[in-house]
Amino acid sequence: MNILLLGSGGREHALAWKMAASPHCTELYIAPGNPGTAQVGTNLPVSVTDFPAIRALCINHKIDMLVVGPEEPLVKGIYDFFQQDEALNGMIVVGPSKAAAQLEGSKAFSKQFMQRHGIPTAPYAEFTAETYSEGQAYIKEHSVPIVVKADGLAAGKGVVIANTHEEALRSFEQMIREQQFGEAGSKVVIEAFLTGIEVSVFVLTDGENYQIIGHAKDYKRIGEGDTGLNTGGMGCISPVPFMDELFWNKVTQRIIEPTIAGIRAEKLTYKGFIFFGLMNVQGEPWVIEYNCRMGDPETEVVMPLLQTDLVALLAAMDNGTLADTNISFFDKKAATVVAVSGGYPGAYAKNIPITGWELAPKHPQTLVFHAGTAQANEGLVTAGGRVMAVTSFGDTLGEAVQHAVATLEQIQFEGMYYRKDIGYEF
Repeated sequence: MNILLLGSGGREHALAWKMAASPHCTELYIAPGNPGTAQVGTNLPVSVTDFPAIRALCINHKIDMLVVGPEEPLVKGIYDFFQQDEALNGMIVVGPSKAAAQLEGSKAFSKQFMQRHGIPTAPYAEFTAETYSEGQAYIKEHSVPIVVKADGLAAGKGVVIANTHEEALRSFEQMIREQQFGEAGSKVVIEAFLTGIEVSVFVLTDGENYQIIGHAKDYKRIGEGDTGLNTGGMGCISPVPFMDELFWNKVTQRIIEPTIAGIRAEKLTYKGFIFFGLMNVQGEPWVIEYNCRMGDPETEVVMPLLQTDLVALLAAMDNGTLADTNISFFDKKAATVVAVSGGYPGAYAKNIPITGWELAPKHPQTLVFHAGTAQANEGLVTAGGRVMAVTSFGDTLGEAVQHAVATLEQIQFEGMYYRKDIGYEF
């Protein structure tokens, strides 16, 4: 079948790499893609939110399956857009409806959903400009740390973990009064801070059934030893050592199955990925957030470990055979280490030449995924904060990290930085 993948980051390179390996994939197109996706498919220069232009691509290239990488087009209703189009409503669209995408698009909606279905999550309250004074009072009475979240999409920047009441009040003011994140901050969710270890679990669902396709632990802090500012993710490991049978049973019974049952009960149309952002609090799983797509850089470690054909899985999701599909994984440990631009997650320069990447990988069980890269003449330059993600395998997590770091040592650009301690606590 002909497949169109939307997106341009490391997540999309990993998805493109995985789908291109499927015998079911005839032609693979990526819009807009990056120099990495161009190695496994054909890039098309169209924005992920330009629905009419995407429609034209689907018609011109006889697309059978549309896979949506990032969250914005899902929250804006790309699934509904194609379902309502008589010319293309037979095309498989991998992603939830606009209503179901509110599980990611609105923090308040997702918290209310979890409450309705008895899914463990941190206690919270929500406030708007009309209830601003009540929000201030709530913060002052609440213990710290406390989490302040813009309700809508804020490009990954709408969450503040405040260690003092003053910091929480200031963040609340910036979101509501100063419109720091625009419409996304017109409603703010304030919730209790959970202390534990984060883990991300990924499932594919047709709204009735599901299959777990992987899990990972993401390292968000810029500095080694988990210090410094939060980023979009400096690396990942999988499998996560504490994800034993007992913990998995709790995650399945208390979180995944009630979520799918809730989607079914509320008649939400959901055919796609669910990303469960979880916290292991003394052996008990709690939901921090839902995402309605795969994560980044988690996809770069999950897809290489997934032995099952991804395109076949997505087809099964569409044709009602997902429950009967057998999922298998490679019996290896995997680690992803991300190389970022100097200054990230703050201001950073772009268009810096990248050298040595064509010599990588140094280790045969290593993959290099492009994230923030661009083609300039015949060379490669930086085009984002997170530039490349290197995934390696090993018999141990430490060995996998060592292989990834050895490959990154071959790649160079001015200001390049990466953490060498991904998975350090295990």
